[in-house]
Amino acid sequence: MMPEASGDEEDDLVARARSARSRAYAPYSHFYVGAAIRAAGDVFVGANVENASYGLGICAERVAAATAVASGSLAFDAVAVTSSAVDPTPPCGACRQFLYEFNPEMLVVSEGADGERRRWRLSELLVDGFGPADLRRPRIGEEEER
Repeated sequence: MMPEASGDEEDDLVARARSARSRAYAPYSHFYVGAAIRAAGDVFVGANVENASYGLGICAERVAAATAVASGSLAFDAVAVTSSAVDPTPPCGACRQFLYEFNPEMLVVSEGADGERRRWRLSELLVDGFGPADLRRPRIGEEEER
């Protein structure tokens, strides 16, 4: 199912992601990514930040999400991602899981360097994702709540 485009709001979200991308720190991969998350009408941006110890880098989507959370916003409804790749690039697996925590049905918009856009619901990108409800299910040795 293709999510509907949200017109001017989507254009603004993508523009903010593009602006954040210009501040990415990617001296090793040269893969520059910007993200913008809309949460309850506010927009939070992030850029990927690499590190010489490669595993310590962080993706733009998680920077934006952490900034939103630190600001007290947890109700994410959309994320826009732009990268230096020609084709639209969806969030990586780790970011999909990270974002799933906040809204499995959020709109994900990705724009490639040539301006082409793709849209998904996060639940389409992370099928049967692991979320808060999974932690509330009975476990072996526990009685179901009645």
